[in-house]
Amino acid sequence: MFETEVPETDITDALKNVLDKYASDSYSFHLVKSGGGYQFLTKPAYQASIGILLKQQSKRRLSTSALETLSVIAYKQPVTKTNVEQIRGVNCDYSIQKLLDKELIEIRGKATTVGRPIIYGTSSQFMDYFGINSLSELPLLKDFATEGNTIGDEG
Repeated sequence: MFETEVPETDITDALKNVLDKYASDSYSFHLVKSGGGYQFLTKPAYQASIGILLKQQSKRRLSTSALETLSVIAYKQPVTKTNVEQIRGVNCDYSIQKLLDKELIEIRGKATTVGRPIIYGTSSQFMDYFGINSLSELPLLKDFATEGNTIGDEG
C-alpha cells in the first residue's frame, strides 16, 4: 500500500466546499461540527415534519432518572455505580443499563478498590446526542447553583 499525505489546506478547502454546498435552501440537511467530527443533520425548519414522519421523537427521549444519572456520570467521570447511587440517593441499575443500551455511556474499566467495581464514563455518542465537541463545553456546575433560602425582605 502507498501512503500519501494530503495537505491540510486541501482538506479544509474541500470541507468548506461541502459546507457551502449544503447550506443552500435546496437541501433539507446541512453539515454540522459535532462530537469532534462532522455530521449531516436535518435543518431546523424541517425537523418537525421529519420527526412526525419517522416518529423518532419518543424513541430518543431520556427519562428524568436517566438524565440525572447521565449528568452525574458526565460531571464526575470516571465513576462507579456506587458513587452515582451515593450522589443520587437511589438505585441506578436500570438507568445505567438504559444509558449503556443507548450507548451514551461506556465501561471504562474496573476500579482497583475492593470488589473491583466497573467504572463508567460518557461515550462519543453522548457528545453527538447533546451536540457538543468536548466535555469542556458542558455548563459549569456553578451555573446551576441556586441562592440559599431567605426569609423576609432583602436589603
